[in-house]
Amino acid sequence: MVTQLIVDLDTPEFVVPEANRIPSLLYPADMAIIPPSRMFLIREALNKYKEKAGKDAPTYDASQGDGGASLPGVPVEILNRANELQIKQGTAYNQPWGTPQFRKAAAENYWGLKPETGWGQENIMFVQGGRDGLQKAYSAMVALGSHEVGAALVVSRVPWISYNWGPYAVGLNVLLAPGHPEDGWRYTPESIKATAEFAAREGRKVAGIVITSPDNPTGRTIPVEEQIELARAALESGYSYVLFDWIYHWVTDNGPSDINTVLMAFPPEQRERLIFLDGITKSLGASNIRSAHLVAGKEVCTYITSQASHGVVPSYYAQAVAIAAYEMGFAQAAASIIEPAKQSRQILRRELAAAGINNIMGDGYYAFIDCTPYIQAGNLGDSEGLMTYLAEQYGVAVVAGVYFSQAGANWVRFSYALPPEKTEKAFKRMLEGLNALK
Repeated sequence: MVTQLIVDLDTPEFVVPEANRIPSLLYPADMAIIPPSRMFLIREALNKYKEKAGKDAPTYDASQGDGGASLPGVPVEILNRANELQIKQGTAYNQPWGTPQFRKAAAENYWGLKPETGWGQENIMFVQGGRDGLQKAYSAMVALGSHEVGAALVVSRVPWISYNWGPYAVGLNVLLAPGHPEDGWRYTPESIKATAEFAAREGRKVAGIVITSPDNPTGRTIPVEEQIELARAALESGYSYVLFDWIYHWVTDNGPSDINTVLMAFPPEQRERLIFLDGITKSLGASNIRSAHLVAGKEVCTYITSQASHGVVPSYYAQAVAIAAYEMGFAQAAASIIEPAKQSRQILRRELAAAGINNIMGDGYYAFIDCTPYIQAGNLGDSEGLMTYLAEQYGVAVVAGVYFSQAGANWVRFSYALPPEKTEKAFKRMLEGLNALK
């Protein structure tokens, strides 16, 4: 006999039982307004330079991180192959985690996941670009780790600007770890432990930490062995998750990071608390294709699948571009980005050394340059004033370090994701403007 529940259709009804309902919280009313990107200020300043110097005056954009705009971007043969895959696939919905075809290419052709790690295709989640992946990872940290809104997410002292605000949007309080410019503001095991102790005194759990290498904005590169040491320190200090953001790790002098080395450094139960973000937005210059993925433990993947089924279900074409690149062999596919960036890196290192300017420079797309003496000489206040001066007076665009955090107030981010000859001209023009201040 089937028992039929009696439902009063004239009375409103919550979807979930009372025990599972979200409590009424007032914190959204007290949240800071998340600011929009100030990158448009750079374009306005360059326009003012052209108004003065003439519309055909050369300008040098060393502000961006879009290899699809400043470098050749995705090779045509990969786009054509992706188009063939799309036609064959059709235009129906895919799974919230992507397609088996993408998972197979990522696990086997790209990462070469080893059986002894216990991780395979089912540990891979396709996401619609890096920011989508990060937001999903942050949400998982809250739901599965801290189990509460208002926990802390730890980032470096001078973080990528979206690390400041993306976590905040899902209810995490971003906490800047101790760090010093002479060390590239890098984490240490001691600073990670001290940050956990600070959060505890503030009555906050720590949902996770982001370890980025190569870094944005500093370009700082952390060897895999050191990343393992930092991750171990975080887990032992009570951090719920460690997120490795490796979106730039192919754009390096020494090649990409080995995920198997990291996974095998931890026992199975700790592996479940590791999350890796990667994709083709930087290494293949595919910024507007929005193609990235997460590699994570089963519980995280199950959670994100459930959430994505009601949110962002990934497009197939973005997967197809990655599949085509992975099956080709990624070193070959990404050579049109990796090689000119490597040449530009060598030029910029040489020019910075010759000029005697203090800087941080590892790999990836960026150098972080200390402009303290020039800002002081020009009475410009901070790096935003210097950024405006360089763009309006010399037609060269960089990003003000103060946009990332106050610790970077006298620094600028210089992007060398440019053809080598443009990198050299851009830096020489910037140096001309700096020297004019002194």
